[in-house]
Amino acid sequence: MKKKLKVTFFKSLRFRILLILVIIGIVPSFIVKSAIVNSYENRAVSLKRVNLKNQCDILGNQLMKENYLEHPESEVINSELSMLSAIYNGRILIINKDAKIIKDTYDIDVGKYSLSQEVIQCLNGQIASNYDDKNAYIELTSPLTGPDPDQIEGVMLVSISTSEIEDSIEMLERRGNLILCIICILVSVLGYLLAGILVKPFARVTKSIEDLTDGYLDEEISVPDYTETELITNAFNKILARMKTLDESRQEFVSNVSHELKTPMTSMKVLADSLVGQENVPIELYQEFMQDIAVEIDRENKIITDLLSLVKMDKKAADLNIAETNVNELLENILKRLRPIASAKHVELVLESFRPVVAEIDEVKLSLAFSNLVENGIKYNVQDGFVHVSLNADHKYFYVTVTDSGIGIPKESIDRIFERFYRVDKSHSNEIGGTGLGLAITRSAIVMHRGAIKVRSEEHQGTTFSVRIPLIYIA
Repeated sequence: MKKKLKVTFFKSLRFRILLILVIIGIVPSFIVKSAIVNSYENRAVSLKRVNLKNQCDILGNQLMKENYLEHPESEVINSELSMLSAIYNGRILIINKDAKIIKDTYDIDVGKYSLSQEVIQCLNGQIASNYDDKNAYIELTSPLTGPDPDQIEGVMLVSISTSEIEDSIEMLERRGNLILCIICILVSVLGYLLAGILVKPFARVTKSIEDLTDGYLDEEISVPDYTETELITNAFNKILARMKTLDESRQEFVSNVSHELKTPMTSMKVLADSLVGQENVPIELYQEFMQDIAVEIDRENKIITDLLSLVKMDKKAADLNIAETNVNELLENILKRLRPIASAKHVELVLESFRPVVAEIDEVKLSLAFSNLVENGIKYNVQDGFVHVSLNADHKYFYVTVTDSGIGIPKESIDRIFERFYRVDKSHSNEIGGTGLGLAITRSAIVMHRGAIKVRSEEHQGTTFSVRIPLIYIA
């Protein structure tokens, strides 16, 4: 359990904000500390070199005045060399122009020859100065010149310790590390608290969603602290509104279908009970009752057929039986089948084909879709009205429009007519019949063909459905 909580924390926004704040706080501090230490080291070494060069120049002048290269036994000069060596905790070599060591403050190499690169360069007029931070010393060469500055008579080679600089750097490092630790702790604590404050609105969003899903809240959630939380809550509220709408539609559908299924069953039960409860029923009455029962069975069958059609439309497009189909003949057959229904309502059916159209479609599914559009145009029409169906095509799509002179669709319902189970006028729809699934079935069939359907309508001004479907099916 602890491991799970730990993993969750490391994946959380709070941890990431804390990590960013720590990096922002620590990295610059580390850079500043390194810059200060390096700056101090460079400055200290530079000052050490300047002081040492000045001392060497002064002492070198005294050496040449006393003709020390010829008489290295001068006690005054030797005393000053020893004192300078002691002050700087270093070693001084006096070398003549033949590269022979005539004085060594350590009394080790007197009489030997020094052929190091630094000495040779100095004899040739190139002053050398090296700083070895690993071994903590500075090595400096200073030329010894006579009356003629261009004539180099010898070399003063000085090596001094920089241990005091290294000690100071070490002390600075320790203090810098201590300050870094303090900064790290402060940044971590403050960062943790600040991260908690920053993510608190997101926690409120989570809590509000949990309360809402658990049933403690019925209203929309609102956390306007940040733009991000406001966008999240707005998106969630839209989803919630959509879910509520779908839930209401489902409840309405269950109620409608239950009523639609129960009504024919009730009628058949009453008719059957009437026949069973009577003796010597006249054949005419028996036939009349059986005819009524057959009508109710047809009504029940229509509801079940619509439900099965919708279930089939929910399947994947791979279930389509695509074949080249003459769309002109398809529409002619649909109108031929629906003309009796139109005639009963005195509605005129008109088909206008602008050109022959052959397309790759599932004939059964699109036939059902177009039938629903035409049949709705008939059902929701006015006496002596019309339903006009037109067919056209271009190089890529074919277009079917179904226009009627019916009662129209209210503006507030146009965006919802393709929802499953939605019925515009429930009282009027119950009188006409239907389950509110027709347009949902139609849209599903058209979308499965990678097509599109649009509607344009005004109340009491009729309705126009426009369908566009590719001539060649795109799998």
